[in-house]
Amino acid sequence: MSKLGPLMIRIRKATRNDAQVTWDIRKYAVLAQCSQVYQAEQIETWTSGQASAKWADIMEGCFYVAVDGHTVVATGMLTIETGSVDAIFVLPSYMGQGIGAQMMQFIERLALESGVRLLTLDATLNAAAFYRRCGWSGDVVSTYHSPRGISMACIPMTKHLVSELSPDGVI
Repeated sequence: MSKLGPLMIRIRKATRNDAQVTWDIRKYAVLAQCSQVYQAEQIETWTSGQASAKWADIMEGCFYVAVDGHTVVATGMLTIETGSVDAIFVLPSYMGQGIGAQMMQFIERLALESGVRLLTLDATLNAAAFYRRCGWSGDVVSTYHSPRGISMACIPMTKHLVSELSPDGVI
């Protein structure tokens, strides 16, 4: 339960109007969760600035938001063409309440419905355990090269999706 009572989470497609709030959720989640595993300069570069037109374009394309009442509390991104998952961020005051797991389940269901059977992501070092709890695999540390010009340690992870539509998992 949130501090204000039970959560009433719904997930919807993001719009351009969500650009700044999703940027802020990303920023606050990174500041809250990543400072123990990444250098201050990396975090500063990662979180500086405001939502841009390019960010808003990405929002319209493949972002989803989790909403509690009228408050956007989490984000998730699925690029159907590549099976890539990104931008799973939860507002710090809502962390630990299962919203990230709900977003992952939503994205996996969307991927299955779109014919995607293999998902990939680059997990931050602090988030890898969360993804493993969600059924993802991957242990080897690699380097992620951010569009913002920073390189940082990550763990490439994968998840093979199986359909629940048939007993043997085959569609």
